[in-house]
Amino acid sequence: MAAGGGSVQRDEAASLPEGLRIAVLLPCYNEETAIVQTIAGFRAALPGATIYVYDNNSRDRTVEVARAAGAIVRTERMQGKGNVVRRMFADVDADIYVMADGDATYEASAAPQLVTRLWTEQLDMVVGARKSEIEEAYRRGHRFGNALLTGILAWIFGRTFSDILSGYRVFSRRFVKSFPVLSSGFEIETEISVHALELRMPVAEVVTAYIARPEGSESKLSTYRDGWRILNTILILFRIERPVLFFGAIGAFLIAVAVLLSIPLVITFMQTGLVPRIPTAIGVTGLVIIAALNGMCGLILDTVVRGRREVRRLAYLGQPAPGWG
Repeated sequence: MAAGGGSVQRDEAASLPEGLRIAVLLPCYNEETAIVQTIAGFRAALPGATIYVYDNNSRDRTVEVARAAGAIVRTERMQGKGNVVRRMFADVDADIYVMADGDATYEASAAPQLVTRLWTEQLDMVVGARKSEIEEAYRRGHRFGNALLTGILAWIFGRTFSDILSGYRVFSRRFVKSFPVLSSGFEIETEISVHALELRMPVAEVVTAYIARPEGSESKLSTYRDGWRILNTILILFRIERPVLFFGAIGAFLIAVAVLLSIPLVITFMQTGLVPRIPTAIGVTGLVIIAALNGMCGLILDTVVRGRREVRRLAYLGQPAPGWG
């Protein structure tokens, strides 16, 4: 759990070198009620950081309020958090990036601890894993969905984080500048997690408090719609990053169906020497052919994925490690 005392936070920040460029990135959509509190929290926690608010077509006074609070305000017209993150990562130049939502739900006072751990341990990402005792802050349905999706990700990729959907993360420069953002919406956190897992980056988690939204602020999340989008993203990434397993599973299923359908044919042939069910025999042959094609596709695509992974790894290695000096 992040420390709450001011002296402890100052000690955390004191271990960082002078001149370290820290950028706080806050994607926002209709956060007029909460954005001032969010900016104030991160300014108090990280006095030397530059705070950026990226507005995503808000219909309220988010832009005016954030600018009056002293943040650098920019706009991304393409709707969706993934589009905003893509723009933020492309535009902002810093040594360390702190990303959080603009709804004042994340523990800003924990930022020095996350930043210090990333820098001193030369990590590429530190995730602020959410812990809340308040039902309104972290609804039971969202907790269940997060646990389910986390389990699926662990089964596919072999390891995972305890909170893959947390929007509170600290990144190194080499993570940000080597991450090809493809998502457009709230599934961006899943894509970030998979990117770190696939490149076997040094990462860590720190448990942080998750707070209820300020009164008058409304969540933009839809439990079922966004949950389905995240699950769909995991399945797409499964197909892209694990083609042998993905297409192999399809091929194995088709072979199993073909075997079941062929058992009566084999029995009849052994008894009579005839194959009376010609359409079934043709169907079984087709299933076996399709299964073989799936297996071959998986093997070919695995070679392509390996090449892509090598290119991403080289782009990642092209940036200096945090704390290298």
